[in-house]
Amino acid sequence: MFAQYDDYDALGLAELVKKGDVKSSELVEECIARIERVNPRLNCVVHPMYEQARAAQPSTGPFQGVPFLLKDLLQTVRGVPTSSGSRFFAGMPADRDSELYVRYRKAGLVAVAKTATPELGLLPVTETDLHGPTRNPWKLERTPGGSSGGSGSAVGAGIVPMAHGGDGGGSIRIPASCCGIFGLKPTRARTPTGPTASEGWSGFAIEHVLSRSVRDSAAALDATIGAEPYAPYHAPTVTRPFLEETTREPGRLRIGFHWEAAMLGDVHPDCIAAVKDAAKLLEELGHDVEEVRPQHDREHLTRSFFTVVSANTAAEIDEGARRLGKKARPADFETATWLGAQMGRSFDGATTLLAIRDLQTETRRLAHRLGDYDVILTPTLGRPPLEVGALRPKGLEGKVQDFVKALNLRGALKLPGLLERTLRDVFAFIPFTPVANFTGQPSMNVPLFWNAENLPIGTMFTARFGDEATLFRLAAQLEKARPWAARRAPNHAGLAS
Repeated sequence: MFAQYDDYDALGLAELVKKGDVKSSELVEECIARIERVNPRLNCVVHPMYEQARAAQPSTGPFQGVPFLLKDLLQTVRGVPTSSGSRFFAGMPADRDSELYVRYRKAGLVAVAKTATPELGLLPVTETDLHGPTRNPWKLERTPGGSSGGSGSAVGAGIVPMAHGGDGGGSIRIPASCCGIFGLKPTRARTPTGPTASEGWSGFAIEHVLSRSVRDSAAALDATIGAEPYAPYHAPTVTRPFLEETTREPGRLRIGFHWEAAMLGDVHPDCIAAVKDAAKLLEELGHDVEEVRPQHDREHLTRSFFTVVSANTAAEIDEGARRLGKKARPADFETATWLGAQMGRSFDGATTLLAIRDLQTETRRLAHRLGDYDVILTPTLGRPPLEVGALRPKGLEGKVQDFVKALNLRGALKLPGLLERTLRDVFAFIPFTPVANFTGQPSMNVPLFWNAENLPIGTMFTARFGDEATLFRLAAQLEKARPWAARRAPNHAGLAS
């Protein structure tokens, strides 16, 4: 075992491997031991790959020999199942490695296990019928968020210094906020999507990592940068490696801040307090900070975003059924997933395309209204980490949804109140993160604030399209001004049980 495991980030561990101070096999065994120690409490790992990891001959890349976890959604490893948190897809081994996984492997990372995700990555909490609820290392009764909830919980608990995630509506930034770690959503098309699609959720979704340190995130993006040649669009080129950006001062930035929700729902005082605290810190660091008013049409944005996501959910189920050669039935899916897909099927093509155009119109409006600012600061979430089960419909509402799903009553989807309360609860939790998904801008969660319950409350920084460089420079400055890496959650794998 390697007792100093917690003293280093992923790049630091790789340097030790390169110098011969520790073997990759020792790091892998330490990672496995930590999974076995805390996973019974956290349920963040759902598919061990221990023997494959033990047999790996790691590449001599920037992360040579460092253990890594893959989110059990989208990215594939030949011979290993990708369940996507769903009974329908469970147990089907992949026939090839996805391009992003190939790049992780070339960077020297050693995949040790796959992490929990909500079904098809649809919800901002990680609680599935297939695997059960994943829990937050800061407080087991709370969610680690989603959809990269297993990865967030694992990094927050010190199982690995860095893990894979994906972000279609905040799914890197949400768990990063809930688990007190760093998480950046790159610019649209900055990394490959794959393995079966050239874009996710009509371009909303992008793959990257959750990490304890800023520089690990930067180096991981350097190692995976670039869409596949056949992708429908490509991100702007970059001036220099992102890892180098973390060593540069950000200069005096013009930063606008607000806590005006873009989606339906009120914002919790703790989340507002986190933004005020971050704004004060930014002023102390010499930045020009002022309050802004984006003036979102919240109901319209919520409806448009849901329309696009639900239509994509229906398409993902239908594509999966075609690929697997079996019929998708209501009983194969959770109620929220099936009803969301059925809503997607209820929209005609023109309605879905109009929703996409409306979100593109909002993107242009925001670019004009807020384009003079280098960075926009908001809460990451509208609430502190929710209690496990908080988003599951209860009582009569839950029974009616289950009944409509079981009988596949598509016409009943338009019944007043069938889905409205569930959607309001979801978007009240994530009223800020989806914006950067439909605009395509880079956006990051930075863990600067913990509330009176010792729960992390993230702050979110969003830059202009293509400008991850500014975010990495600013994040490194904030990390130095208020370090977070040494904070330990009560259920940290490095602490005595």
